[in-house]
Amino acid sequence: MLPKTAEYALRTVACLAQDSSQSASADHLSEQTKVPRRYLHKVLQSLAKAQLVQSRSGPGGGYTLARPMDEITILDVVNAVAPMERIRHCPLGLPTHTSLCPLHAELDRSYAATEAAFARVTIGELLRSTSKIIPLCDVACR
Repeated sequence: MLPKTAEYALRTVACLAQDSSQSASADHLSEQTKVPRRYLHKVLQSLAKAQLVQSRSGPGGGYTLARPMDEITILDVVNAVAPMERIRHCPLGLPTHTSLCPLHAELDRSYAATEAAFARVTIGELLRSTSKIIPLCDVACR
């Protein structure tokens, strides 16, 4: 359901949130999240543009979260790289469809429910999960 870019962005943000006191290099993030290095650069640019991550160059530089992990929702991350599209008008452009037909209205309701679910969960909540499996990372990211 989610585009690969959104999955990659969620992995990256979760990894950065593991230890928000230190910056992480793109190489480190790529290794830990299994996101291809070249693709990761695109993801990090989008996350920075959305003010979810910040970068610092030079020795000791790298990437950090721009906001606390409890203020970043799954929806924030997804919308930064691959915004969820709602159905506002008839996708077929049919002039008689002045409102959504039953099919597109139902699809839009499911998109709205997904948006609401993603908006309710922060990255901090994911990382504080009681599961023994670390969210979105194969191993501890730091």
